[in-house]
Amino acid sequence: MQKKPFLRISAFELINLRKIENDHLTYCRTMEHPYGYIKDNKVYLKGFLGKADREIGEVKEDEASTIAYFEDRFEQIKEKVEKLKSDIQENQNKGSFLMKLIHLRDSLYESDALGDFIPLIEELNQQEEYLNEIIQANRAKNLEVKKALILEAESMKDDTDWKATTEFYKDLKMRWIKTGPVEKEIQEEIETQFNDAVQHFFENRRHFFEGMALQAEENIKVYEALVVQAREAHDLPDAKMAFEISKKIQKEWKSAGKVPAEKRQPLWDEFSRLNNRIFSRYKRTLNPGPQMHPREVMKKVETLTEEIKKLAGQPTTPELINQAKEIQQEWRKLPPRKPKDANLLARSFQFFSDIVFEKAFLEKLVHGKYPDFDNKSAQEQNQIKTALLKDLLHRDQTEYNTAQGNTDNFQVRSSDFEIMMKKKLSGLKRKVDVKNYILKQLSYK
Repeated sequence: MQKKPFLRISAFELINLRKIENDHLTYCRTMEHPYGYIKDNKVYLKGFLGKADREIGEVKEDEASTIAYFEDRFEQIKEKVEKLKSDIQENQNKGSFLMKLIHLRDSLYESDALGDFIPLIEELNQQEEYLNEIIQANRAKNLEVKKALILEAESMKDDTDWKATTEFYKDLKMRWIKTGPVEKEIQEEIETQFNDAVQHFFENRRHFFEGMALQAEENIKVYEALVVQAREAHDLPDAKMAFEISKKIQKEWKSAGKVPAEKRQPLWDEFSRLNNRIFSRYKRTLNPGPQMHPREVMKKVETLTEEIKKLAGQPTTPELINQAKEIQQEWRKLPPRKPKDANLLARSFQFFSDIVFEKAFLEKLVHGKYPDFDNKSAQEQNQIKTALLKDLLHRDQTEYNTAQGNTDNFQVRSSDFEIMMKKKLSGLKRKVDVKNYILKQLSYK
């Protein structure tokens, strides 16, 4: 029988085999720690408070330094807990730390560190109970304060001193906001009670000012109507009748209701100017001054009419407008009562005066709407003026048609009413004729 050959191992090989065996034993063994262990090169935290063992890391260099690293992390967590306890003791608003405490305690169950977490959690539990007691006491105090604020809000909700009470409620709302929360179960109820009282006042105030605004709109219509009457009286040929109407409408103006100053002022400016002119004309009839012979009056009427007619046919300039104003001033110096033969010329004077000033208004309008108007060609300028003037004409024609229709619908008419409406329709008709005249001038260019 043949013997198996004997396997010889050198001393060097034997040393290597023993080293491999030792390394394997080292690798497979488990290193213990009071609160964790290392197994298969992984670091584990032992379970606590019903939690299972949990892997928190792995060995980086050697086991000792790895354990020290995770123990240091635990020390940092302990410092956080101590810092939170210190903050709670030192701050007056302790309840504000409750959520921070809860988040910190929850994080302890997931922290990657080695140490005894149970005392830390128990400490935070005690702190939570302490904070909850403070919070409960504070919420009870807050409830008393808020009940008192609700009573204050209720006591003033029907007050009509709008300015002072508005300031009162602004202050009350700030005090409400600064007061802390109450129990969640009654939070909505008391918020509703407070807000209902506050809202009640502000709704009353809103209705009041809306009513005032509506009344102001109605009052503005009254003022506008009085201005229209002042214009009509101003244009009456009978100075005494115009003066009587002026006195009547000035009394009505004084008794009209309130409106915002910015809306009333422009109406007052025109109203007072018209009434001043009516009064000045009436005074002149009482003291007419030197008498002119009818032939002199007719000659002056013819001259002034011819002068204003010439200006009406020329392009608008500042100098031309000044000349027209001077001519009008001369016209006003003529006696109120003119010869019958002057009636037609007087209407012509008024017509061509209107043309001069309507053209000036048109110039102002186009330059305001088109800053580069002077740089446009003559054809473009003419087109722009024509388009704007047609819009103005349409408005005047509509106003004339409406006034004429309204006049026909009146059942009761006095002599004064007849005169005033006739004068008004005549004025509106003249405005239409003036614009048509200017349109013809533009069409010839």
